[in-house]
Amino acid sequence: MINADDPLSIQIAKQAKIIDALVRRANRQTEVGPSAYNAFQSAIELQEKVAAQSRDLERAATELESARYERERSRKNLADALSSMEEGFALFTDGQLDICNELFRALLPDVSPQVVPGLPLPAYIDLLPQSAHLVSIDGKLSASVSTLMAGTGGTSMVSLLIELTSDRWYQMSVQRTGSDSIVLLLTEITSIVRQNRAEKENLIGRQADYLQAVFQNMTSGVCTFSADGEVMMQNDRFRQILGVPVTVLRKGATLQRLLEFMRTHALIGNDAMLRADSWRQQLRDQGWVRKRVRHGAGRMLEVQANALPDGGLLVELKDVTLEHRATELLENRVLERTAELTRANLRLTEQFDEKARVEEALRLAKERAEAAVSSKTRFLAAASHDLLQPINAAKLLISTLKESAHDTDLLPTVERLNGAFESTEQLLHSLLDISRLDSAEADAVTPSVVDLGSLIEGINADQSTVAEQKNVRLCMVPCSVSVRSDPVYLLRSVQNLVVNAIQYTHPGGRVLVGCRRHGQKVILQVWDTGIGIALKDQQRIFEEFTRAPNVPLGSGMGLGLSVVERACRHLGHRLWVRSKPGTGSVFSIEMDVVEGHRMEPDPDVLAGEAGDLPLNHIVMLIENDADVLFATAQRLERWGASVLAAQSTQEALAYVRDMGMAPDIILADYQLSDSDDGVRAIAALREETGTRIPAIMITADRSEVLRRTGVRNDFSVMPKPVRLSRLRALIDWKIRWPPSKANGVEDTQEQA
Repeated sequence: MINADDPLSIQIAKQAKIIDALVRRANRQTEVGPSAYNAFQSAIELQEKVAAQSRDLERAATELESARYERERSRKNLADALSSMEEGFALFTDGQLDICNELFRALLPDVSPQVVPGLPLPAYIDLLPQSAHLVSIDGKLSASVSTLMAGTGGTSMVSLLIELTSDRWYQMSVQRTGSDSIVLLLTEITSIVRQNRAEKENLIGRQADYLQAVFQNMTSGVCTFSADGEVMMQNDRFRQILGVPVTVLRKGATLQRLLEFMRTHALIGNDAMLRADSWRQQLRDQGWVRKRVRHGAGRMLEVQANALPDGGLLVELKDVTLEHRATELLENRVLERTAELTRANLRLTEQFDEKARVEEALRLAKERAEAAVSSKTRFLAAASHDLLQPINAAKLLISTLKESAHDTDLLPTVERLNGAFESTEQLLHSLLDISRLDSAEADAVTPSVVDLGSLIEGINADQSTVAEQKNVRLCMVPCSVSVRSDPVYLLRSVQNLVVNAIQYTHPGGRVLVGCRRHGQKVILQVWDTGIGIALKDQQRIFEEFTRAPNVPLGSGMGLGLSVVERACRHLGHRLWVRSKPGTGSVFSIEMDVVEGHRMEPDPDVLAGEAGDLPLNHIVMLIENDADVLFATAQRLERWGASVLAAQSTQEALAYVRDMGMAPDIILADYQLSDSDDGVRAIAALREETGTRIPAIMITADRSEVLRRTGVRNDFSVMPKPVRLSRLRALIDWKIRWPPSKANGVEDTQEQA
């Protein structure tokens, strides 16, 4: 029933009303109660409650009196503190004046009676302009205070200047507190304003002296003219540069008089610079004038005039005679240099034209050279077949002749003839290899997977007889590693190294071929105990037609190692040599290993199992060259074969039709007459017989395209001139094994 937040006086009044109501109730109960005892007991209880409430009221009254006393004392202390302040102070609570000190109230005596507690802050702001003691105040005061009271301006303080009569100045600071109250502080700053004013007046008073001192110490001449064209200030340097008397430039003299004096005494020859109206027009248009004029005394002056804010002008003079002379000298030198450069440019243009003519001649020569190289490449490619054909025929005939001359006096002659043809074949192969490796053909080398074991065994089979004839021990260490290389040129390279090692090793010496594994690399090495190579010659020996000085005469043309170097460079194989004269040499080729590639056995290895049994098979031989056809047929017949010799596909088909059965194997040349070729011949015979006849392509074409064609069409490719031992082994292999089995080794063993 009683709100604890109400003032104490209201609480006491409510308690009195409650007590009065309780007393009246007790009296009524006494009058109408059925029992006197119950009424008496209720009265006693009521009296105790009334006594307790009376004690509470007395205590509350005492506390209220104490609070009033403390409030009055605090207010008196605050008033004393405000009275002792040297600044005017006023506190506005809820937008109304709550308390202020005497300095704040007496600031404006004519409106001070209205400055009383309860005065709204906007009303006080409106009173200020009504005071006769106020000289000026910032017009934004009312708006700033309204924004401050609303709390929407983003700031909690406003500071303004107020000027009062008798040259008094105050700073009014209006600050919003956190309890929705606003405090106004009036701080007198009269002394600060007067001091600043005095310093400003002092500076202004001394400005002319400072300016004059600056003018006098400037290296250039300076003179100022008023808006009426009268001299206001100038330095001695200005008069010295112009060469005019003091009277012409005294204070108050006009610009027009100065210009007339200079015209009369011919000090300046530029008429436009001697007219005051010309100066004013240019100043109005541009705001400045800047020109160089020649002085009558032979000097060059730079005149610059700028408009002043009051309509006057500032004129600056500089003596730029030396600078002008230097500029003229520089311009003359530039003109001379430009003429020299022009002449040099003409010479360079002539040289450039001559260079262009030379470059054009070089371009034509280069095109002719490239055409010649291309023609040479095409010639060698085309001639390789025609060159190798007679050599192939001759080797086959010599082989037959050698067997016929056995145990006769002609055998040594035949052997020498065979050696001469082998040298011719080796030289021709080297020339063709160098030509192909030096050409710009994209397929000069074609890397694929090569079985080093089969390659080394094949070389051992080819060169073992040569090594025995020279009494040199040739040893091959077995190897089971596959590498990525070109099978043709890798075989040619290793073969050249082995042939050189045998050739330059004395009888009784030794040649060793083997491989060393180093991680993902393998190094194929050829060791010998031959004559060795001096250190200074170990790089020269890889150049064509180059041999070491200790090589005997008649040991070759020096092309074998050149082929090895070119092939390794194209294939990315590292090639190097270690050697010592009189001790021997070791040549090394480093290649990348191909892991997980399984190679089929080489037919040359398996051919040994056949022995020297007769070749009792029907062989279809297709060759358009009559000499090669005759020599090859004769060799096959000596091996025991039945040979069907044909010069074209049509002739071979006629043989098959007459015979009524398929031959056991086909030996075909690739390049036949006209548009005929061995690929078509093999396909036609297989189609005619309905049998996948084993086939071997014998050709001088060593391209990768033909090798891949053989893989696709299930025939082997063997280069010319034919190695008879390999041809016999390959024939046995192709006939004894099914095509799918035999074809598995086609890409590894027919390249020799």
